Amino acid sequence: MADNNFGRKLRITSFGESHGALVGIIIDGFPAGITIKTEFIQTELDKRKPGQSKITTSRKEADKVEILSGIFNERSTGAPICMIIKNKDVDSSKYEKYKNILRPSHVDFSSIKRYDGFADYRGSGRFSGRITAGFVMAGALAKHALKKMNINIFAYTKAIGEISDERKYEEKSFENLRTQRENSIVRCLDPEKSNEMVALIEKVQEEEDSIGGIVKCIIKNFPAGIGGPVFYSLESTLSHGVFSIPAIKGIEFGVGFEAATMKGSEHNDPWIIENERIQTSKNDAGGIIGGISTGMPIIFQIAVKPTASIGKTQHTVNISDMKETQLKLEGRHDPCIVPRIIIVLEAITAIVLLDHILYQGEFKLEGKNN
Repeated sequence: MADNNFGRKLRITSFGESHGALVGIIIDGFPAGITIKTEFIQTELDKRKPGQSKITTSRKEADKVEILSGIFNERSTGAPICMIIKNKDVDSSKYEKYKNILRPSHVDFSSIKRYDGFADYRGSGRFSGRITAGFVMAGALAKHALKKMNINIFAYTKAIGEISDERKYEEKSFENLRTQRENSIVRCLDPEKSNEMVALIEKVQEEEDSIGGIVKCIIKNFPAGIGGPVFYSLESTLSHGVFSIPAIKGIEFGVGFEAATMKGSEHNDPWIIENERIQTSKNDAGGIIGGISTGMPIIFQIAVKPTASIGKTQHTVNISDMKETQLKLEGRHDPCIVPRIIIVLEAITAIVLLDHILYQGEFKLEGKNN
């Protein structure tokens, strides 16, 4: 599986399986001298872990971070940083029972063709959303570093199914929005819409089904001039990172697909001077033009598919006898993965942004008290 590394200057390596002993991450190229708070890493992990509420999987994992290298006296040393969490609440019996039956919209068939049947199928192994815990650990470090440049990342649930929060939050305080977000088990900022989303998820859960949604991400104070014009544009690398998160089916920057229905005079962002600073009067480009940051807030949205594991009876194939059959899945699954993806999206975004900054040599750590 030569597909577990990501980044140019800041390089992460993901390892572990859903039902193996552990999952973890190695971060190489992280600047030395950054203060690292283990409590913050744990807090980030707690936002992603299973069993958080009545609308998430009932799997119970402490997801307690263990730092094995690269951090000494709460400071990064410049050496590779290795962090792990151990898998405790593992029940692989259901996967053994159905190992020869292809689950609809799962990776079973593709994995068999790619790895000749040798890939770990328990809990979907390397293809499980559980590996994103490593992204969150690495993202917590990246957030520590980005904080030195006052760069802030905030994501929230914009939509579950057809229920959508259309309010604009770009000008709001992220600190207040984070508190508001965590008061909702679906991580929606509008309390009324939040209640509607919860009710919808509970309904599909009762029907032994699942549902998807949309997550919006806003990045403030990212400097202008970061990125590249072709293969390593900000859109390219952010999209690469985002599509490394299981269940993501789409991404759009700024007004995104709406741009296809607009005229140039409507979509173009006029340049203005405000407070002696060049910026745009609106931000339909989403803070990126020509693959390079403009200094305006970077804004993008991602589409999250319905969880593939559902309780409804579905048509499929048994590969042991090559016959079509029916499948009714058992086990512990999220009826909606959107709320848990929020923190994973922030993490992978932080990793991409820090990698770009380090690659261009824009990161500066001054003094010994940072």
